This record gives sequence, C-alpha cells and structure tokens, in this order.
Amino acid sequence: MNLKSLANLLGISKTTVSRALNGYPEVNGRTRERVVAAAKAAGYQPNPMARSLAVGRTNVFGIIYPLLPTDLGDPMFLDVVGGMSEALELAKMNLIIAPVSPQNEQPSYQQIVRGRRVDGLVVGRTLVHDERIAYLSKSGFPFVAHGRTVMKAPYAWFDYDNAAGIKLALDCLLGQGHQRIALLSAPLELNFAAQRKDSFVAAMNAAGLAVDPRYLIPDTLDRRTGYQGMQQLLACSPRPTAVIVDNHLSGVGAVRALLDAGVTIGKDISVIVWGSMADTLAGSNVTTIDQPEPRRAGARMVEMLQAIIDGTPPGELHELWQPVLLPGETVGPCLG
Repeated sequence: MNLKSLANLLGISKTTVSRALNGYPEVNGRTRERVVAAAKAAGYQPNPMARSLAVGRTNVFGIIYPLLPTDLGDPMFLDVVGGMSEALELAKMNLIIAPVSPQNEQPSYQQIVRGRRVDGLVVGRTLVHDERIAYLSKSGFPFVAHGRTVMKAPYAWFDYDNAAGIKLALDCLLGQGHQRIALLSAPLELNFAAQRKDSFVAAMNAAGLAVDPRYLIPDTLDRRTGYQGMQQLLACSPRPTAVIVDNHLSGVGAVRALLDAGVTIGKDISVIVWGSMADTLAGSNVTTIDQPEPRRAGARMVEMLQAIIDGTPPGELHELWQPVLLPGETVGPCLG
C-alpha cells in the first residue's frame, strides 16, 4: 500500500496523512492516532527517500576524519564506530566516514555543512583550541564532539574523565612506592592529551613529588613514536621506575621497546597504558586504564545527535563517563 491508497482508505488528504506519520504538531492527536493505527493495520511502509525529502533530511550522520594508518586496525575506534552504526541501523539511518588529509579537514567541514550532505556530525579527536567546533557552533549545524575543548560557547560533548583516569594510574603506582614516574603523551594540542598531562602534573605535585622534565615525553601516537619515547626514558639517568602511556596506540611501541631492551616489566620498570591492549602484544598482560563499553558510547553519541536534531539545546547534552583500572602483570613494587 502506498501513501495515496492509505489516504483514500481514510478519506483524508495525502498531506494530512504524511504530516500525521511524520509527527507534525499541527495534526490533532485523534487524527494522528487514527492514521498511525490504519497504517499499521494495512502494513504501510513509508518510502524512505520521499520521507527524507519531505522533512528536509538525508537520514545520514557523518564523521570527517583524518585517518591514521593505525585507525582501521584499532579495536577501540572500530567499537565506537560499530556502536554508532548499530544505533543508526535501528533508526533506519546510515553512517558515513569521510577520510581527509589533515590540511583539508576544515574545508571539508565547510563543504559538508554548506551542502547539507548529512543531518549531523560527530567530531573526533578534539583539540584544545578547535576551529572545527567553533565553525559548527557558529553555523548552527548539529554535531556532537567526541571529547572536549576549552571553548566556552555551549556545545554537546561526550567524553571519558581524563583527569580521573590518570589519577587512578598514579594512585596505583604511588601505592607501590614509585616516585620517579614518567608520562608518554599524545600530541598536546589534542585535548585528551593536555588534560591527562595536566592531571599527571597536578597529582604528582599533590603527592609532594617533583616532575622531572626529562620524564615528560610528548608527541607519541603510534607504535614508532611510542617505541622512540620509551627509548628516551631508558637513556635517562636515573631511569624512571614507572611509566604511564596516555594512549594505547603508542603503548604497544612503548612495551615493545622495554621487551627489546631486556627490561623485566613489572619488576625493573612498571607500566600502565590508557586504553585496551587486548590482542596487541602476545603474552603481555598489561595494566590498563580502560574506557568501558565503547560500543554503547558510540550509540550514546548517536542518541545525543538525534536529540539535538529533535530540538534539545546542545548545551544541555554533556556526558562524562568514568574510566576504570584493569590490573595486569606490568605493575609491581618499586625496587630502587
């Protein structure tokens, strides 16, 4: 049955039937109930293309992403995207990921917004000062930031508590007697990296411990730079007795550098990595700061974006989930 047949069956106009099925407020409640009941009884299925044209929507959400070589093999990234896709499938919508070069990222946002090619965007890897979020906010285009920025204007964001996660790691190491603790960081223009470093320095100071500048290594966001960063720490005299790696992508390289150097992890040097290390290092049960339920996190960002499109003010949509410490075999008492 099509829309015209359903309208003839009910004896009302196609316009009224369409508006009733699409939830327009000017259709009174009794008429809407009658139309919905008749559509259900007749097995009527609206034409998705026609419906999207009628309400001015594409039924597509998007992610513009300067993909790193490691992203497509990163289980955390894939779990979040998988959760988004599942939630959108239930809503009869789709997700597109538009890979771009870093230098073309901002023009790509402008192109997508001006052409209204998607109904909303999820903005990943947020920066401390993020021009993408400033542009989308000024444009009034629906978006949810996967992470935060220092921008004061109201916007919707989803994040894990970076400060709390680093404190969990430090409390664990301090409890084992470690004082010479190092931090391998992602590039500090990334907001999560800046927040994690600030939390590290603050927690060390609160414990009455000075932070050795040599133990703060930035710009590690893949295996190669993680490996090189750990080599820098191993060249220090004295060496740190413990290392926190603020992302799992460089964590793989950092742990490999210790193994290659013949260091007994958990005895000679303790290590905690932020993010799942499952299936990345055979035989290494790494102590991690975990971001629980990444698939549900992806679905939640979709729900937030749908709420914005349905009229919820973006400034009312903030989600801060708590990370957890997953004990492994890479942390032990300080022996020196």
